[in-house]
Amino acid sequence: MTNTDHILKEASALSPFEKAQLIDQLISTLDEPDKRMDELWAKEAENRIVAYDRGKLNSVSLEEVLQKYRQNPE
Repeated sequence: MTNTDHILKEASALSPFEKAQLIDQLISTLDEPDKRMDELWAKEAENRIVAYDRGKLNSVSLEEVLQKYRQNPE
């Protein structure tokens, strides 16, 4: 039995709430801050704002997006 198999067996015995807490904690360990990635996303956001202001980028309202998925749940 591998270490991960053992951990999974132990975790399977937890309550649903405890499992959710464990999952949240595990996922948070994957979300390490990455300054370079943050800089890239900030630049992308700035570029999109400039493109929108210049009329080169259209926007769609939240209601339009939600309506699309209400009609086509797949």
